[in-house]
Amino acid sequence: MKIITFLTDFGMKSGYPAQMKGVVSSITNARYVDITHEISHHNIHEGAFVLCTSAPYFPIGTVHVAVVDPSVGTERRGIIVTTRSQILIGPDNGLLLPTAHFLGDFAVYEILNEKYMLSDVSNTFHGRDVFAPIAANIVNGVPFEEIGNRINDYIDLDFGEAKITSQAATGKIIYIDSFGNIITNIKGYQLSSILDYNNKNTVVIGGIKRRLPFVKSYSFVKKGQYLVTINSSNMIEIGINQGIAAKKLGVKSDDEIKILFD
Repeated sequence: MKIITFLTDFGMKSGYPAQMKGVVSSITNARYVDITHEISHHNIHEGAFVLCTSAPYFPIGTVHVAVVDPSVGTERRGIIVTTRSQILIGPDNGLLLPTAHFLGDFAVYEILNEKYMLSDVSNTFHGRDVFAPIAANIVNGVPFEEIGNRINDYIDLDFGEAKITSQAATGKIIYIDSFGNIITNIKGYQLSSILDYNNKNTVVIGGIKRRLPFVKSYSFVKKGQYLVTINSSNMIEIGINQGIAAKKLGVKSDDEIKILFD
C-alpha cells in the first residue's frame, strides 16, 4: 500500500491536519501517517531536521507532505522533489532539501498545473489546497512532468558542517527535542574514534565550560547529571538524565557548542 506522510507546524488543536487528510482521502485510498504537527511555528530548520531524520525509515515510494510555510500566499513556489527512493512535496523554502540530499539522486519540479490542485486555492492554506491533492494525484500515478517543470534554482538548506581539529570539535545546536535534549550538527562518527566512553571532556555550551562524561546512553549517569552521547540519528547530543538540558542551560538552536579533546 502507498503511504503519504504529513509534517507541519499546525498543531493538533486545529482542524488543519484533518482537512489535509480529508483531501487526500477523497482522491486516493493511500494510507496516511502523521510524522508530527508540532513543529515550532514557522521553524523551517526544525521541520527540516525532523523530516530528514524520519523519512529514511519509510518504505520506497512513500510521499511526504511537509508544510512549514511562513511565506504562504507570496511568490514562493510549491515544489515536488523526487529522490532515489521517496517523494517530497512542500514549499520552496529549504524545508525539503536536507532530506533530498540524504536520500540522494534528487530532482526538483515546480508545481504549476492547477488541474491537480483543489478548484479554489486559498491564499493561506496551500497544505490543503495544493500540496495534499498533488500528493494524492502522484500516488495515483500522475507523472511529475504533467504537474510542473523541472527547476534548478530551488532554495537549498543544510545544517552546516562542524569543524574538527586535533584540539576540538566546534559545531552548533540544530534541534532541541521534546525532552529538552540538545542535538548538534557534530556527527557521531567524527568523534567516536576520538572520545572514550566514560571519560569526561570539557564542553563549552551557553558560553560556560563544563566537564561532561561521554557515555553510551542516559542511564550511564545518575539522575540529574549532564552527559554527552551519540544519539539514534548518529549526532552528538547533550542532555540530562531525566532532566531538561536546554532549559537548564538556557540555549537555543544555532547556539555554538565546542567539545575540547582534553
